[in-house]
Amino acid sequence: MGRIIGRDAEDTRRQIIDAAARLISRRGSTVPISAIADAAGVSKGGLLYHFASKDDLLEAVAVQLFGSFRDAVHAAAAADPDPGRLVRAYVRVSFAEVADEAAAREVIAVAAQLMHEPRVQRLADADGLRWRDELFGDGLDPAVVRLVLTATDGISAAPLWGAVLAGDDVRALEAQLLALAAKP
Repeated sequence: MGRIIGRDAEDTRRQIIDAAARLISRRGSTVPISAIADAAGVSKGGLLYHFASKDDLLEAVAVQLFGSFRDAVHAAAAADPDPGRLVRAYVRVSFAEVADEAAAREVIAVAAQLMHEPRVQRLADADGLRWRDELFGDGLDPAVVRLVLTATDGISAAPLWGAVLAGDDVRALEAQLLALAAKP
C-alpha cells in the first residue's frame, strides 16, 4: 500500500492513532499492528515508519487522549479570568464529554485497555500530578476542589456502569458543581 496522495506525515500519524484508538476500544491493546495499519489505510511498514514499536503507538494514543482533554479544558478556561476558572472548565468539559454516552464509553474503553501498559501508566500518573498541581492551584478552597473533582470524575465514569442519574439530574449536578467552584 503506497502513500496516500494529499495526506502529509502528521495527517498519517493522526489517522494511525485514531485507528489504533478505535480498535483498542473494541479489541484491547493486544490488537495486531497489521490490523491497525489496515484500519488506518497504511501498510504495516508505513505504520512502523511513524511508530517504531507498538509501545510507541500505544503511548501516542494515550498522549492524544490526555492531550485532547487537557487542551479542551484549557481552551474552555481561557475566557474566564476568575479564580477557579480551570476547575469550572474541567467540570464543563467533563460533562460535555459524557453527554455522548457512546463516545464516552469508547474513550473509557481505550483508557482502561491502555492502563495495563507500564509506559502509559507512568504517563497517566504524571498527567494526574500535573492536574493536581493545576487544579489545586486554581484559587479555590482545597475542600471544594476535592469535592468538585470527585463528583466530576464520577460522572465521567457513569457511562461505563450505566448512568444512574437522569438527564435532568446530570444537568442539575453540573450546575451545582459550577456554583461550588464559583469565584470565592
